Amino acid sequence: MYKATEFADILLKGNSVLAWEYIEKYKDEEILTIYENIITPAMHQIGALWENNEITVADEHIATAVCDFVLSRISSIHMSRHGSAPRKRAMFLCLEGEQHFLGLKMANFLFIDHGWETKYFGPNLPLEYARHTAAEWEPDAIGLSVSIVTNLPKLKSYCDQLEASSPSATIFVGGRLGAKYDLTSHISRNTQIVGDLTVINDWLKNYQMGEKENAAY
Repeated sequence: MYKATEFADILLKGNSVLAWEYIEKYKDEEILTIYENIITPAMHQIGALWENNEITVADEHIATAVCDFVLSRISSIHMSRHGSAPRKRAMFLCLEGEQHFLGLKMANFLFIDHGWETKYFGPNLPLEYARHTAAEWEPDAIGLSVSIVTNLPKLKSYCDQLEASSPSATIFVGGRLGAKYDLTSHISRNTQIVGDLTVINDWLKNYQMGEKENAAY
């Protein structure tokens, strides 16, 4: 039913109109279904092609740009279906030196889809700015993305200092390294490693369920 390879080919052509026409066929699906069955595997395939020198950096960049456009348009449709005022807060950022943001952006949109208020900072945010926002805004969740092995030493500093700035926040770490390496020594006690968006979706459902149960008392 879902053809991620076909979507990857469209992204590599750089045609945003065709890309949206393809996704529009599935616009009534849950947003997680679109992310996990079409967009994520398509971008993984493009990443593999780039790593194997089968496409150029320019090809990868144009595919990312088109995918970014599609993500924003999907989000605008799903956000219009949720009229309730946001109750909880989450912020999302890539570590300094990190440029791979699409997974992070999907996580951000997933939180919005569940009624959260979010701040999305995207790629390459220095720790001092992240820490300042966390201290002032006091988010309930913080999403971090790391995809480059050489940036792992920074991860522990981000986790520790963000946890100190916003002690009640749950910190999520995503990116392709989470599925390949044991990141235990690079995270804090309130940090969760996220292998895919399904983990986040389940966490959000359980979080909301807990809120409803507490409200019943």
